[in-house]
Amino acid sequence: MDGGNQSGDSEFLLIGLSEIPEQQRILFWAFLSMYLVTVVGNVLIILAIGSDSSLHTPMYFFLANLSLTDLFFVTNTIPKMLVNLQSQNKAISYTGCLAQLYFLVSLVALDNLILAVMAYDRYVAICHPLHYVTAMSPKLCLLLLTVCWSLSILYGLIHTLLMTRVTFCGSRKIHYIFCEMYVLLRLACSDTQINHTVLIATGCLIFLTPLGFMVMSYVWIIRAILRIPSASNKYKTFSTCASHLAVVSLFYGTLCMVYLQPLHTYSMKDSVATVMYAVVTPMMNPFIYSLRNKDMHGALGRLLKKPFQRST
Repeated sequence: MDGGNQSGDSEFLLIGLSEIPEQQRILFWAFLSMYLVTVVGNVLIILAIGSDSSLHTPMYFFLANLSLTDLFFVTNTIPKMLVNLQSQNKAISYTGCLAQLYFLVSLVALDNLILAVMAYDRYVAICHPLHYVTAMSPKLCLLLLTVCWSLSILYGLIHTLLMTRVTFCGSRKIHYIFCEMYVLLRLACSDTQINHTVLIATGCLIFLTPLGFMVMSYVWIIRAILRIPSASNKYKTFSTCASHLAVVSLFYGTLCMVYLQPLHTYSMKDSVATVMYAVVTPMMNPFIYSLRNKDMHGALGRLLKKPFQRST
């Protein structure tokens, strides 16, 4: 566990949020509950959209993919965390740690890119409604989704391959809930300047550029809404993008809590913020998108009634 460079049988210890048995039991049931709610919520969103032809539109197409991404995201981290909370052996292999890091980085990037595409969808729908059908054609939607997946896969590969160059010495205890980029870089005893430089450069491309695009999209959306004469129509139009705006705010708010700080100040206190973006955000997304969405309410109702209709 100590000294030297990593090898195929090297391990890290995922200590998690607490080493106190009583607290670990509470954390186990809390995370298990959140995981089940997240899985059920996102699966219901995907099934409802897939089974209801009225929801076969670009907005719901991207929403289904966002739910699928969140489903993969929590499955990458929470099951291992639950096992560690119930087990005395908290080890994760070097290969397993890199695999977890790859999917974590890729899926966070994919979440972000899909949110940016959804902002573009809302911009076209509100600012150019007459051209919406042609501007958001099925081919373009598939192309945009392919670009999102390709960029996120490339982003994950770049950082995972760079991490293989890093040497780890001394303690390999990770006081965190999963193998996270900043935590691993803090454990390194080799030069990580390249990792930092690439992290900043790619982070600006994958996160700040889409964020800037979303801000500009909403500036144009708000300008278009303000030109609507009727107050009721203004509210109705804004309500079509309110859920997306809430999810974007939650996503970037929790990410900023963790990552908008120097690497040397990154500490255990950031675990709470990490839980927010890694567990709470994927759990809340289905509720946010279905809370005041009549179309989604109707689709979920019809989906849940089907088993009872078949039985009768």
